[in-house]
Amino acid sequence: MTYSIVARCPRTGEYGIGIATYSPNVGVRCPVVVPQRGAASMQAVANPHLLPIARRLLESALSAEKIVAELLSSDPFPQSRQIHVVDVYGRAHAFTGDKNAPWCGHHVGEGYSVAGNVLAGADVVQAMARAFEGCADEPLAERLMRAVEAGRDAGGQPEGQNSSALQVYGEHPFPLVDLRVDLHDQPEAELRRLWDWFRPMVPYYVQRAITPTVPRWWTWRMDHVPGWRARHLKPGD
Repeated sequence: MTYSIVARCPRTGEYGIGIATYSPNVGVRCPVVVPQRGAASMQAVANPHLLPIARRLLESALSAEKIVAELLSSDPFPQSRQIHVVDVYGRAHAFTGDKNAPWCGHHVGEGYSVAGNVLAGADVVQAMARAFEGCADEPLAERLMRAVEAGRDAGGQPEGQNSSALQVYGEHPFPLVDLRVDLHDQPEAELRRLWDWFRPMVPYYVQRAITPTVPRWWTWRMDHVPGWRARHLKPGD
């Protein structure tokens, strides 16, 4: 009961995923992102046993089609799964099993894939694709976030959503963005709140990993985020 988008940014080489679902804690059950190699989501009746297999396949720089085929051959119940992948070459491939509950399906575009199941209709997937393609100049995390929001606004899941996640990796072995809403009445709105706060901090945490002498985060934020100092300093500070 999930909708998600996996993608690669052709400008930066970043890989990421945006995802939301009716179930709690989706950020640890479905996504896999390997820096400079690819991204994938294994959803519907999610099988966490596939996560380490997917990671190894992505690290091996196989094609997206081959990765999906290998994952399905590793699963005793492939028709209950929905899997989509974007690979090291920026190509995407997706599979929606026959036992996925309707509405279910996927859309594969250039450098990305959108997939969902138990959705209000095909418009959810199409709206996500349009939103992603319509903001190509934005950072990958923002594009993924807009796609997730578009899926919600197009009807999302009839039962509603309870969790969401946003993950992006660049050239480093650690994530540039790894934000999760494990249980919330409006998980996409909460994820947006977290992302808007965290977005200007992305370069800070990359810098801090390399240069431990950078100032504490709130000091850095006061100097780099417009309006932060005025909102948080008391009169006379």
